[in-house]
Amino acid sequence: MISHNSNGRHILVVDDEPLVRRSLSKLLTISGYTVSSVANGKEAIELLKNYNADIIITDIKMPQMDGLQLLKEVKKNMPEVPVILITSFGSIENAVEAIKQGAYDYVTKPIVDSEIKLVIERLIKERSLREENLRLKEQLSTGSRQRFHNIVGKDERMQKVYNLIDAVTNTRATVLIHGESGTGKRLVAHAVHKYNEQERGKPFVEVSCGALTETLLESELFGHVKGAFTGAIKDKVGRFELADGGSIFLDEIDAFSPALQVKLLRVLQEGEFERVGDNKTMKVDVRVIAATNQDLRELIEQGKFRQDLYYRLNIINIKVPPLRDRKGDIKLLVDDFVKKHTQHVNKKIEGVSEGALAVLMNYEWPGNVRELENVIERAIILSKGPVITPEDFPDFINDKQVKVNGNGNGNGLKLKDALASPEKDLILEALNSTNWNRNETAKTLGINRTTLYKKMHKYGLLKKKS
Repeated sequence: MISHNSNGRHILVVDDEPLVRRSLSKLLTISGYTVSSVANGKEAIELLKNYNADIIITDIKMPQMDGLQLLKEVKKNMPEVPVILITSFGSIENAVEAIKQGAYDYVTKPIVDSEIKLVIERLIKERSLREENLRLKEQLSTGSRQRFHNIVGKDERMQKVYNLIDAVTNTRATVLIHGESGTGKRLVAHAVHKYNEQERGKPFVEVSCGALTETLLESELFGHVKGAFTGAIKDKVGRFELADGGSIFLDEIDAFSPALQVKLLRVLQEGEFERVGDNKTMKVDVRVIAATNQDLRELIEQGKFRQDLYYRLNIINIKVPPLRDRKGDIKLLVDDFVKKHTQHVNKKIEGVSEGALAVLMNYEWPGNVRELENVIERAIILSKGPVITPEDFPDFINDKQVKVNGNGNGNGLKLKDALASPEKDLILEALNSTNWNRNETAKTLGINRTTLYKKMHKYGLLKKKS
């Protein structure tokens, strides 16, 4: 007997009791599986000659061919098919022995619906993880990955990023991620953590170091005790303690003061620190993933960053390329952002027009992937039709393109200056839209307040304009 449903997983139930077969088949069919059922092991072997099963659930005691014999046949001819055993309370020893011979798990009679469903769901989840790992490894061997976790990109530079993440799989090595603002360093950090089987399910703690003063950053990272400083009205657990056993992501590591650099170096070398205002030494096992958009070697030469700390951080160095260096990924990213952001608005957007894509390809993207996402989200909201056109983009995207003449010269305009112009316009537009509220502007642009302040200073925007 075969019952069909839309789950896509085929389960074979083998039991000589008709009532058990009917009840299990009904339960599993309602749960969305395609179910076949037979009365003994011989019938199961015959059925498997014509049908593929994803899971076999079999009673141990049956006539003609029992469940243990069936298990041996399955393991010999179809070793990839998992077998779940059904046993009476008095035969549990047989079931345990069968697990040693390759059975996945067992359930006892009378069968509890929630128990058998839980075992199947756990099995499918584990199998899905294995299949995903195999798929990723196959893609790695062909170099064809267009997506890695939540990172999108097929450019060869992104393949190098993926390969480095693969290389740190199942290690606890410290990772330093370098890239311009908006390139996706945070996504890379998440992938480094989640792709590691040892750390899956363990804490992942993020700290935006550039957004905090030295005192607040020290307290945030290492915690403090009551009375350590003005405002410390109770003990506080630091981020390193919260990340114990997992990973901590320190974004804008270049913002660390010399004193904090010394404390971080000690954590990396010894796994030890003290809370602010406390003499008790804390021990933690934390993998550090750091990120920066600065050249730390230049900061070392300027005396702003410790060389020994740099060497401790720079065990595995992952450089995330700017979007202007991988423009072939723009179409992939746009499709991904359209799919993502149309879920939040009550309109159907099919994609972007060829003209709109051409505009996006010609722009230099000083804000990188984050800026592209903001532009696409804005276009989705403003678009009057199912297809995004150039008219849905901000003026600076359409008007502030870097024009290059026939001999390859920029009409006397340096590339650095040409790229700065649209960035200044973008910041100015965001400032005006938030009535010059810097906190809101920083959120709108997807950068922290310190980075916004530096860019406003650079472009002479610190004084509010009327």
